[in-house]
Amino acid sequence: MDMSLPNSLPKVIDTTFRTAMQRMRAAGRLKFVARTVSTDLEIAGLMKASDGGPALLFGAIEGHDVPVLGNVLSCQANCEAAFGLDFRGIRELIGRALSNPIEPLLVAQSPAYARTYTSGFDIGRQLPVLRHAPIDSGRYITAGVVIVRDPQTGVYNASYHRLQLVGPERTAIKLDFGRHLRLAYERAAKAGASLPIAVCIGADLALQYTAATMGSQMPESTSELSVAGGLRGQPLPVVKAQTQDLLVPAEAEFVLEGRIRPDLSVSEGPFGEFVGFPSPEGGAPIFEITLLAHREQPLYHAINGYGRETVMLRKYVLEASLLKVLQSAVPIVVDAEMTAGGLHRFHAVVSVRKTTPQHDGLQRNAIMAAFGALKDLDMVIVVDDDIDIRDPADVEYALATRMEASRDLFVVPQARGHEYVRIGNNGIRAKLGIDATVPMEERGRFERVKFAPVTPFADGDLGDAVPASLPWLA
Repeated sequence: MDMSLPNSLPKVIDTTFRTAMQRMRAAGRLKFVARTVSTDLEIAGLMKASDGGPALLFGAIEGHDVPVLGNVLSCQANCEAAFGLDFRGIRELIGRALSNPIEPLLVAQSPAYARTYTSGFDIGRQLPVLRHAPIDSGRYITAGVVIVRDPQTGVYNASYHRLQLVGPERTAIKLDFGRHLRLAYERAAKAGASLPIAVCIGADLALQYTAATMGSQMPESTSELSVAGGLRGQPLPVVKAQTQDLLVPAEAEFVLEGRIRPDLSVSEGPFGEFVGFPSPEGGAPIFEITLLAHREQPLYHAINGYGRETVMLRKYVLEASLLKVLQSAVPIVVDAEMTAGGLHRFHAVVSVRKTTPQHDGLQRNAIMAAFGALKDLDMVIVVDDDIDIRDPADVEYALATRMEASRDLFVVPQARGHEYVRIGNNGIRAKLGIDATVPMEERGRFERVKFAPVTPFADGDLGDAVPASLPWLA
């Protein structure tokens, strides 16, 4: 498959969900599951067992005729296949989107509204919603992008929030503190009003990635619908919702229109979250659904809460956001990697290129800037540009040979992180900076041994035949 390079990014890219699935199928990153499976624990268990592999399409579902699609963006190979770009190209698209948003385009019709229901529907019966893990308190919609227009600012926001089924036309909706949707909900509730929202399942990938943005690059005043247009290089098509005063992305497999009620709540959770622990049971407002719509022959997209797709969705978004901040503030920054062991969220490795002694010390500025750019970062390692930041062994080599603990570790106490990290205190936790770079004037002393250039092995150079001079190996 042709992987475009960042310097040859397409001006316009088709990121619609079905086009992305076709690209993945052509690249061998979409596999079909033939056997009949259950929405109760089995599909999620199979997704977890194949986590990080090709996307899985379950076509035979007990009690449902809608196929389930899982593990879509769960690894680098899947993401690259979905976009038809290498990971650097994807990051460049995101960077372009953050810098050059494009307002959405209102269109007359949407394939997502091919079939509509405004009464008598049952989302638990019509959608193959999964129960993911035995610890979960029920069935959860997990891949829905929630669209809201803030009642005070009028700015559109797109974000991910889990929805627990609590009735045929109702779900609980988890609203974490510090999120824009919660702020919009609180503003509506203060006025005694319900908050209109729409939930898109199987949305345009540009919108899925934009909904995963966070940190300093997505302030409250920025519309994720416009940023999605910037990623696509063309406006995101939207239509008027049929039962709520909202604009809704035109490309989706399912759309749920409705409102979050300020006067109704229910016990929600526990649910297995991305950190590997169940989030606790707690109160959550009710999402009252006023319309269910879907495409012809729709696909239902599911994401395991504790699965790689959950964290991979944010990896390139966070890297692009981090690089935009760092390279503006600290020009010696070359690249950044949000590591897998840190769930692509809590740990980062930053590469810097020093070319003059006056650059010494800027690597530590980069660490502090990184903590400011992404609230959830708890550890940042900075290395010289001869270290491969995507090779954990090479990063550990830098720690082993270039980091002196008495002077190269520094701690920022009592900083704000993520409340799901249990070792912290409700989100308060120390942050660790590690300087694994060498002083510019000593760079030569730390240069690694180089070997002579050679011609790589060709086909036929390696075999299993034992040399005649070594019969004892036969």
